[in-house]
Amino acid sequence: MRFIHTSDWHLGQTLHGAERGLEHQHFLDWLINTLEEQQADALLIAGDVFDNANPSATSQKQFYRFLQQAKARLPELDIVIIAGNHDSPGRLEAPGPLLNGMGVSVVGMVPRHADGSINVSGMVLPLRRNNEVVAWCLALPFLRPGDVPKVENASDAYMAGIAQLYKDVCEHAVKLRQPGQAIIAMGHCHMVGGEISEDSERRIIIGGTEALSASIFDDQITYAALGHLHLAQKVGKQAHLRYCGSPLPLSFSEVDYQHQVLSVDIKDEQLELITPLYVPRSVQLLRIPRQAAPLPAVLDALDGLDLTSITDASKGAQYDPYLEVRVRLDAPEPGLRTRIESYLEGKPLRLLKIDPHYPGKTQDDHSDEAATQDTLDRLQPEDIFRRLYQGKYQQDASAELLHAFGELLHARDEQ
Repeated sequence: MRFIHTSDWHLGQTLHGAERGLEHQHFLDWLINTLEEQQADALLIAGDVFDNANPSATSQKQFYRFLQQAKARLPELDIVIIAGNHDSPGRLEAPGPLLNGMGVSVVGMVPRHADGSINVSGMVLPLRRNNEVVAWCLALPFLRPGDVPKVENASDAYMAGIAQLYKDVCEHAVKLRQPGQAIIAMGHCHMVGGEISEDSERRIIIGGTEALSASIFDDQITYAALGHLHLAQKVGKQAHLRYCGSPLPLSFSEVDYQHQVLSVDIKDEQLELITPLYVPRSVQLLRIPRQAAPLPAVLDALDGLDLTSITDASKGAQYDPYLEVRVRLDAPEPGLRTRIESYLEGKPLRLLKIDPHYPGKTQDDHSDEAATQDTLDRLQPEDIFRRLYQGKYQQDASAELLHAFGELLHARDEQ
């Protein structure tokens, strides 16, 4: 069989105030064509479908229109979707009764029986080719503390609970599997050694756990389709444990990423081939210059841009490149933006961000960063809780307290 692995669409995202619906639509149209060209049997979407837990009506319509069009073009296509840390589990699952009838499976939260026990079978889904089951998909969404089983006497209850849940789900799949059927895992998590994009990926630390070990994946798993990290990469140099990365650059720090989806070929229980399929960029992102420089040098760099190679006036201004300007200053300059905007007047560029650097501040040092909207957007509730606790009691919150806070967040998300 052949399936397409994708994740981290972040529909509804804005980049420093710029709406990106057009770029997402180009990607979705490209993906439908790619699914057809690749003759894919399944599409696995490994979380962060939307950019936030309360997506706009426009981004939701965009998503469900894509599902309808994909199934119209490929009626036999199996689609499996899991929730990421940006998604609302309940909101993502809400249309489930309708989607199930279309061959679209959504796992937003860990399913449970009436008595509250975990329904392992609800996270083991068949993948078919020509109406024959050829693989079993372990569809585990982003896991919060309340999602995982409690493991007695564990030094890290959250980590141990995740490992136990993956083990239980895999064991159930092994019981269902017939000879020649593969086991495919899905997860939305941060694995040990994964390279992150600091400007756009939310930290998903809960308690003392920052990243998960690849040991949570059983040896019987043929392939693990992962989401959360925006850079396409292997986990621990293991070819069958993969992040496909996001299809669009979600910040200027990702301008050099090769955004892609992965085409994965499985024969019986064996992984045959993984092929990256590169997503064309409908709108370019420019970081000028690459390293912060004094303003005269920045203006020279802007002058030296070959805009004819990256712009097309016939398409309209909505396709003009996004621009981040990186300038080195000796002191704050209040009129800086006005000066740069005046210099860019008439050029087919959209200035979204000015990144100032001052003496003593490195390229990646944000310790003196003002509390801008972008800064606040990067803070998670747990980050704020840690800061407030430290400020009031002059000590770090305990692991037990952070775990309890995580439980409260989970309860809120389920409401």
